[in-house]
Amino acid sequence: GKGSQAGGGRERGKGKEGREKMGCLESKESAPLVANEAAAAPAKAAEAVQEEEAAGEYDDFLAKAAKIRVSHPDNLCAKFLTPELFYSFSEEDQAILYKCAITGIDNPDSVTGCYAMTATDYERLAPFFDQVIQGYHKPESKNAKHVTDWDASDVGDNGVLDVTELGLDELSMRVRVGRNLTSFNLPGNMDREERIEFEKTMLKAFEKLIDMPEYGGKVYSLTPDFGEGEANPNLISKSKYQELVDAHIMFKDMAADPYLASAGIANDWPYGRGCYVSDDGQFIIWFGEEDQLRIMCMKKGSKLNEVFDRLHEGLQVVESIDGIDFATSDRYGYVTSCPTNLGTGMRASVHIKIPNLTADGTDKKAKEICKPLGLSVRGTGGEHTPIGADGTVDISPSKRLFIKEKEIIEKLYNGIQALMEIENAQE
Repeated sequence: GKGSQAGGGRERGKGKEGREKMGCLESKESAPLVANEAAAAPAKAAEAVQEEEAAGEYDDFLAKAAKIRVSHPDNLCAKFLTPELFYSFSEEDQAILYKCAITGIDNPDSVTGCYAMTATDYERLAPFFDQVIQGYHKPESKNAKHVTDWDASDVGDNGVLDVTELGLDELSMRVRVGRNLTSFNLPGNMDREERIEFEKTMLKAFEKLIDMPEYGGKVYSLTPDFGEGEANPNLISKSKYQELVDAHIMFKDMAADPYLASAGIANDWPYGRGCYVSDDGQFIIWFGEEDQLRIMCMKKGSKLNEVFDRLHEGLQVVESIDGIDFATSDRYGYVTSCPTNLGTGMRASVHIKIPNLTADGTDKKAKEICKPLGLSVRGTGGEHTPIGADGTVDISPSKRLFIKEKEIIEKLYNGIQALMEIENAQE
């Protein structure tokens, strides 16, 4: 990726070498020079205090990380954020790493606890991020390299993955990916003006989709205005926004999320936020959420490959537009704000009824069974939401990185088959 570098905006801590050099040295100069130094002493003393305060600010930050390593050993950010590693970076990179890692220190119960601020942070801060990525994704090899492959023609029945073959009827199916553009900071490092500029850049893509009969659609924006008296033609009312949220078309107020708020991702709400929705309501693009773009395809049907293939086509249309270039890493595939989504950036899911495995009203047993299958289980409203009263849960392959896109959709199909065999055996 070619994203611009993160700014500092806060006093920077001193590197280890610089901190060791702080202190008073005996002068070997003549008396007049000593007198001159004495006259300049107040300014030097003030500067030394500022440097010590700056270093102290990071020391407190790192001390908190040390405590979290004990109280929350699963917090990967705190686990690897040692003083030795932090102060091995340049002063400029320390400021960037602070911004990337602060959410994991503010929220000890985090899992990864960090977000990239620009598309190049995974390379620039590799000694830190590589450890987090290895710790979360657990690749077979430390030298693993992500490969992108959407060609699912050789999976299922010549590319067709029909759940009716598994004894199921229509399912609610969704496939989404996170994407970011090379020409903008990632959401955690954007200011209000950049969020607005990003939205205006995406309008070109939305206009192209709207002009295509297979898409059509409309843009729903939350941005109050484009600044300097420029009105936003796509601004919607609060009631319309709530209607879209209730229909699971639009994302919720990010400012209420402590993890995103701490990372700066929720800053400037609601500027630069909104969504594009196709005429049939099955192709949706969120803009301004955790990633610059969350692009998704959804429908009720029996063939998983239909949402998968349509999403791929839509992505190609969007990226074909001048000025829209998705950020990628040679090693980690598509760049996303959160290390958990690197690689494919993909989540492929279905809502499926498993009343026998959820007879106690929870998804506890379902999670125990799905974990060895490589599946994540959520409530019907997303993460941290309850399961359906009829035993409906949301399942999706948990792997995102070092796996091909076509393998994710195949893994979902095979996971559904295995899960239903266990569910039916409980009767």
